[in-house]
Amino acid sequence: MLYIGVDLGTSAVKLLLMDGEGKIRNIVSREYPLSFPHPGWSEQDPADWLRQTVAGIRELTEGFDRSQVAGIGCGGQMHGLVALDEHDQVLRPAILWNDGRTAEEVEYLNGVIGKEKLSAYTANIAFAGFTAPKLLWMKKHEPDLFARISKIMLPKDYVNYMLTGVHCTDVSDASGTLLFDVEHKCWSRQMLDICGLRADQMAAIYESYEVVGTLKPDMAEKLGLPATVKVCAGAGDNAAAAVGTGTVGEGACNISLGTSGTIFISSERFGVDRNNALHAFAHADGNYHLMGCMLSAASCNKWWMDDIVGTTDYAAEQKPITDDALGRGHVYFLPYLMGERSPINDTEARGTFVGLTMDTSRADMTQAVLEGVAFCIRDCLEVARSLGIDVKKSRICGGGAKSPLWRKIIANVCGLTLERIESEEGPGYGDAILAAVACGEYADLAEAVGKLVKVTGTVEPDPDIMARYEDRYQRSKQIYPTLKALFPVLNG
Repeated sequence: MLYIGVDLGTSAVKLLLMDGEGKIRNIVSREYPLSFPHPGWSEQDPADWLRQTVAGIRELTEGFDRSQVAGIGCGGQMHGLVALDEHDQVLRPAILWNDGRTAEEVEYLNGVIGKEKLSAYTANIAFAGFTAPKLLWMKKHEPDLFARISKIMLPKDYVNYMLTGVHCTDVSDASGTLLFDVEHKCWSRQMLDICGLRADQMAAIYESYEVVGTLKPDMAEKLGLPATVKVCAGAGDNAAAAVGTGTVGEGACNISLGTSGTIFISSERFGVDRNNALHAFAHADGNYHLMGCMLSAASCNKWWMDDIVGTTDYAAEQKPITDDALGRGHVYFLPYLMGERSPINDTEARGTFVGLTMDTSRADMTQAVLEGVAFCIRDCLEVARSLGIDVKKSRICGGGAKSPLWRKIIANVCGLTLERIESEEGPGYGDAILAAVACGEYADLAEAVGKLVKVTGTVEPDPDIMARYEDRYQRSKQIYPTLKALFPVLNG
């Protein structure tokens, strides 16, 4: 049988066709516009998502036996607000995860309602990208439209609704709304009251691998697929990517070195750190996860190489950095080029080099950039370890993970065995796997990823380098607290 994974991204929908043995048979990507109607705002028309998803599925399955398509898993961008009226018509353009209009609402939630209450209700605190602040903004600035809301949906859930006619969401995506009781996997009555919402306005909740319905006859005809095709609930992009890398079960971990960086740690137990330094969400495997999100990861190296050093030959710049140099550098780098989310949650923080001397070389600064990102990953990892989660190894993916040097630095800074995997298709592959589980191709998600996700290489930490980095990491931890009060002054 064949399974379709749909990754509804911010700029494009990426679709993947996978067979029952996990082989990727085809990949298609279709772009749609992004609107910025005011500075700091970010919106999209949900009709564009549906139009390109439908066209993309037809293109994806062209030349294949469409009668063999058994399931669809749709995941993608989280936190976006899709508001429907009583006729299930979209009331306004969707307000996206990267929209920054809700500063006042976030301040109200964190400052007036209080972070402790928010954490007790939802396991998280408010961020500008989350859904609840967007609803409060809409209630204040668009009261007539707010009063007409019949259903509140997330981006991929709107597509699933249009495919099946079922108002649904999954636990991982719902976790990012600040309306969801993550521990008990239900909508938070207290948060609904705070936002002026009713329970009947919220979608039905499913585990990511559960079937929400089959294709509506008219949609099956548009797609050229059987009406018997099952649609599973899918997952938010990070949880879907974790499935795609095999990051499921107790203590499983994945580090992603993309433009931004994430460390995703799966746990069979619910847990929240006392400072809400990490996001505490439900996972697509039926359990929970903690996630640290760094706003600048591989983008730090790109900035340093492209804009400052003036080269695209990253490997050549890293070549002089030998094993003997690791853990012995005198330069430190804070990678806060866009402020920082995890674990410090400080929009005022900025990138900083510390420790420059007359004999500092370009290679020293290159090494410091790579180490600075690694230290921030370690910061997030230590939060998870403080909750009793025992992480010994991690998968690693993303553009930055192509660097052998950077992999070695991270392995030794964090004391982890790092594993690279065969497929790095991430969310789309994860959603296809979820669809295969929903259709009974595999007994459960653990069996599926055990058979489908293949490790192609490992990096083991070296005891001597680890020891040097332990001392260096402990020293680095003093830099941000020392500079924290200075950043707002420097920023004016």
